[in-house]
Amino acid sequence: MPAAPEQEETDNRATREKFRLRLRNGEMETKTIELDLPASTTPLMQVIGPVSAEEMGINIQDLFGNLMPKKMKRRKMTVAEARVILTNEEAQKLIDQEWVVKEALQRVENSGIVFLDEIDKIAGSRGHTAGPDVSREGVQRDLLPIVEGSNVMTKYGMVKTDHILFIASGAFHMSKPSDLIPELQGRFPIRVELNTLTEEDFVKILTFPQNALIKQYAALLATEGVTLEFREDGIGEIARIATEVNEQVENIGARRLHTIITTLLEEVLFDAPDAMQSTRIVVDQELVRGRLSKVVKNRDLSRYIL
Repeated sequence: MPAAPEQEETDNRATREKFRLRLRNGEMETKTIELDLPASTTPLMQVIGPVSAEEMGINIQDLFGNLMPKKMKRRKMTVAEARVILTNEEAQKLIDQEWVVKEALQRVENSGIVFLDEIDKIAGSRGHTAGPDVSREGVQRDLLPIVEGSNVMTKYGMVKTDHILFIASGAFHMSKPSDLIPELQGRFPIRVELNTLTEEDFVKILTFPQNALIKQYAALLATEGVTLEFREDGIGEIARIATEVNEQVENIGARRLHTIITTLLEEVLFDAPDAMQSTRIVVDQELVRGRLSKVVKNRDLSRYIL
């Protein structure tokens, strides 16, 4: 009788080794198991201090997350899915969060870059004291201390902006850099003016990137059984039309290519799911001119279509 517990332990060990071997050989990847996981919760109310809640970014759940008991939820999933989740959980336990926060603060203070896009939207005409220009100047004055160097409170601690690189950009169609308040202009001493995209630039944008626009449309139509081929002369014609429309209507840069190609392939995209299986379409110069020449000539129409 005393040998029974030992025999049971031996049998259990043999069973575990058997399942471990099957697991390593990939024989149980599709088996469904049940796993208890922490239930995802929504962030609770934020703590409002001397600064706004948006600036603080601290909430009750972050402060007391380790003290509150976590709700567990049982989920069914395959062994392959469970392995990914459990691996991520164990990897999180190996991370020293204090070191991560300390390293992040050091990097952002000494190597951080802040890019302010469309700064021309807060530039107003000088001399106005009423209307939207007042709020625009207020935004500029709020940005001023951050750009010139100050301490900003974040959820991970105080961040000094003295050595952070600030880069601002804007089209300045309706305004000019001198419309910014003088104090803010002085914080951006190096100014660079970009040239308008040329026809050659559009050709490069359409062909060089790994996820170029013409490659995306070719892959999209391939899912419907349609083979889309762009010839070199067709790409050149698309680039020429994009350049021409940008000069005549309004220069919106490379975004013009998306509207032109969408207009060019409008009928193909509409008919592809139903009546164009196993079809090959060649986009050459003749096809581009035939479908877009009228739109380009009619400037009023091109304002809305291209």
